[in-house]
Parts: sequence; structure tokens; C-alpha cells
Amino acid sequence: MKSILIKDTTKEEREQVVKNSLDCGGGCENCSSCWLGGGSPWDIYQDYIDGKKEIREINMEYMEKYRQDRQIH
Repeated sequence: MKSILIKDTTKEEREQVVKNSLDCGGGCENCSSCWLGGGSPWDIYQDYIDGKKEIREINMEYMEKYRQDRQIH
């Protein structure tokens, strides 16, 4: 499996990673992000696509923001 780290990918490859991971082609594929208050998956992962933050960082920030002090493992 090819690395998906920013240093190993182009912007176009990162867009494809997000699209493939979310199975989001612009329509709702039931990931629940939008209607649970998380926002658009494209907005959430835009910093990854732009090469500013790794997916891991974004996921950690997202979980901290939305788990509301619940212990989610």
C-alpha cells in the first residue's frame, strides 16, 4: 500500500484519498458527518488536501471537538 502522508503524495492524490476513504462523490453516502454537525467531509479534510495537516492530526482534532468529554475508544 502506498503511503498517504503529505510528503509522499500530490494534491490530486490526496483529493483521491479523501474521496475513496469517504466514498463521497458529492452526494450523501451516509457518512453522517454533515447532519451530525461535523460539517462537510471536504471541508474537514481540506487541510490534508492542501498539504497543511496529516489525516491523523485532523481525525484527532475532530474527535476531541465532537466527543464532548465522553470516553470513546
